[in-house]
Amino acid sequence: MSRDTHRVMPHPDGGWQIKRDGDQRASHRGDTQSGLIDTAREISRNQGTELQIHRPNGQIRQSDSHGNDPHPPKG
Repeated sequence: MSRDTHRVMPHPDGGWQIKRDGDQRASHRGDTQSGLIDTAREISRNQGTELQIHRPNGQIRQSDSHGNDPHPPKG
């Protein structure tokens, strides 16, 4: 992928995980998605990465850019 991304996504063994693209292991794991979202946001802001939050079926439900945005909003 062209952008560095952290993801909150389902863990194969149940529960949820925070995983950075390219990493084999999750950096954090928990029982609930909501419990990991704040942690993932903080990590993403500190490292200047994109954050994608997935649904249980794997579909992306929310995406936040904390890095260098090539198309910032005007105004």
